[in-house]
Amino acid sequence: MTVLDRVKAPSALQINAADNVAVLIAPAQKGDVISLNGVQIAMRAPVAAGHKTALRLIAAGEAVIKYGAAIGIATADIEPGEHVHTHNLRTALDGVETYEYSGNAGAAAQSENTSSFMGYRRGDGRVGTRNEIWIIPTVGCVAKTAERIAAQANKNLNGRVDGVRAFAHPFGCSQLGDDLDGTRSILAALGGHPNAGGVVFIGLGCESNQLDKLISSATSLNPERLRTVRSQQVTDEYEAGLEAVEALLEICSADKREECSAANLVIGVKCGGSDGFSGLTANPLVGRMTDRVTAAGGAAILTEIPEIFGAEKPLLARCANRDVFDALVRVVNDFKSYFLDHNQPIYENPSPGNIAGGITTLEEKSLGAVQKAGTRAVVSDVIRYGESASKKGLTILEAPGNDAVSSTALTAAGATIILFTTGRGTPLGFPAPTIKIASNSALAAQKPRWIDFDAGAVLEGVSADEAGEALWRKVLEVASGAPARNEENDERSIAIWKRGVTL
Repeated sequence: MTVLDRVKAPSALQINAADNVAVLIAPAQKGDVISLNGVQIAMRAPVAAGHKTALRLIAAGEAVIKYGAAIGIATADIEPGEHVHTHNLRTALDGVETYEYSGNAGAAAQSENTSSFMGYRRGDGRVGTRNEIWIIPTVGCVAKTAERIAAQANKNLNGRVDGVRAFAHPFGCSQLGDDLDGTRSILAALGGHPNAGGVVFIGLGCESNQLDKLISSATSLNPERLRTVRSQQVTDEYEAGLEAVEALLEICSADKREECSAANLVIGVKCGGSDGFSGLTANPLVGRMTDRVTAAGGAAILTEIPEIFGAEKPLLARCANRDVFDALVRVVNDFKSYFLDHNQPIYENPSPGNIAGGITTLEEKSLGAVQKAGTRAVVSDVIRYGESASKKGLTILEAPGNDAVSSTALTAAGATIILFTTGRGTPLGFPAPTIKIASNSALAAQKPRWIDFDAGAVLEGVSADEAGEALWRKVLEVASGAPARNEENDERSIAIWKRGVTL
């Protein structure tokens, strides 16, 4: 049973029978009485929707339990009906941990799902959800050039492809070592993405991120659908870029959508601007999509490693074998060490917006965030930043929690569609179609131009099964070419994880 299955539209929700807090579905004032499981609790303070109230006395030093797991330690005695938040709850997270391997998780569940979508089959067997020309600058010096070329090319498309997209960024020069390697690998992986029917790399000439080395490092590039512009070696890089795009349009215009099974889908799952409802509605609903696509023989990619801290054990228990388990332990502890090496605590999260939405500790945020991984999908692989997912099932990708950096990494890893949950809202979109899923209906109503799907309906009596079917239909529609809100708004951008010194 998932969190979502328990939602029955009450005024407050106890997610797990072991929980000593409940989440307010609607705001409560001091003196209000909430009824939960036949027990009436008088509110001792105002509590906003999405925030927590104590169900019984929680003594100072005792664990506060939500999702059936500890989300931190009470810093004072908390009476039933009191608001539980930053003033009386702290994290229990500290440094790196050791973990015990519990055995093989077994084979992933398989379904006889016959769902299909209309996609673009590529020569290497992958399937894209879009047929676009991507223009990728090797360095920030020619980022504006790439954008100018894309803008002009889109004026003369005549429906030959789904669009020409430029992905500007400020990096590619004055970088060293692993930092430069990270920039190179993420750009190379984007260039080989199945949604890019063709790619134009635009270089300057004197940058650290040399064009030839970038291309040689890209294992998934199709040479026939690759063009380059070396700006310092041509008289007019703008005209050269337009000629390169036109040459690719001649090739890509022959690509047509065809029926493809759901086994060809690769979804990236992400949350951003989460609130107290994200772990109850939107994230478990996306978890159903993870379970569904992997059971159909497809792939899902989960990232945001710092938002796994405190909730990693359920994922470790689902690793396909000891090698995958050890790889996930290394990624989690390496990321903790990354914080500690920079004299930062590992729990410097949630964000101000998360806190305002009712999330108090990193454990609480993580336990809600990992709901996107579903409950049945086996963790089949763990990959590092800039690498591409190559296995069916659930892949864990090394990347930070930052929305733009992690969503770019998801796309570069091969996600052809991104399911992005949010409780606070954001207009951001990424190279792959980005389906925005609101955790609450108020956000969906307030921001209809941002939001593609309202998961808050499950708080108002819509069943989890019904909501899941509706979201699955939306995924297939967008995969088949229906524009996501980010595409309608021309919100497509990338961000690169900067980890080293700048010269």
